[in-house]
Amino acid sequence: MNHLMKERRSVSRFEQCLAIVLRFEGGYVDDPSDPGGATNFGITRRTLARWRHVRPWWKLPRSQVRRLRQTEVRNIYRSLFWAPCRASLLPAGLDLALFDFAVNSGPVRAIRHLQALLGVRRDGLIGPVTLRAVARRSTDGGTSRLIRGLCDRRLGFLRTLSGFSRFGRGWMRRVAAVRRLSLAALSPQPKHSQPQQRKNPMQLLSGYKTYIVALAMLLAGISQILGIDLPGFDGQSAGQLVFQALAVLFLRRGIRNEVANA
Repeated sequence: MNHLMKERRSVSRFEQCLAIVLRFEGGYVDDPSDPGGATNFGITRRTLARWRHVRPWWKLPRSQVRRLRQTEVRNIYRSLFWAPCRASLLPAGLDLALFDFAVNSGPVRAIRHLQALLGVRRDGLIGPVTLRAVARRSTDGGTSRLIRGLCDRRLGFLRTLSGFSRFGRGWMRRVAAVRRLSLAALSPQPKHSQPQQRKNPMQLLSGYKTYIVALAMLLAGISQILGIDLPGFDGQSAGQLVFQALAVLFLRRGIRNEVANA
């Protein structure tokens, strides 16, 4: 059951993150200034050739890039970018930050930048060591720090590229949006608040004082019936005193039973 829930969560997160990536990527473009060349939905001609096992890559006609279908686009993103990042095993938010970095600059480079933040070997592969390091850092706000650090490192890398003067403004806007959306995806931390103590109505009529007052009222009432007046109960008839005493005793007993059964 847990495995099924994790699988569903993985599919859901992939779809959510892919939708965000595709918002940035757009449709078909072939800008001579862009080293990616002919691109559609963010899939370059070189990437599509690798996916379709066309070698050398320039033998793939540009028309094939233009005619890309959504189903193939989804499969390419999942197999070549999402899966190498092991994004389904990462906390929500960090998965998007790493995935989008991988789409723009390649999974190996994106993973190495994450590993540099984690202080583990930068081999460009997400394995058990990297995943354990992520798990250790993902408590007490650690995931948000990883997201911010990864986005900062991504910006630093982009600034070193020759195309930054032309495309830098758009790249910076994209990274800023990914940072914001990644932080927004973080799971809310449970607040460790002290449980509120339930008010016990017995506190209104607590302890032996209740019985003493009731007994005094009962004795005063009986004394008045016998013709003896006790100080402190002037102005109240014998019947009133007896009735009030019994009412207090029964009320206390009823409240006690309610509290015990609650």
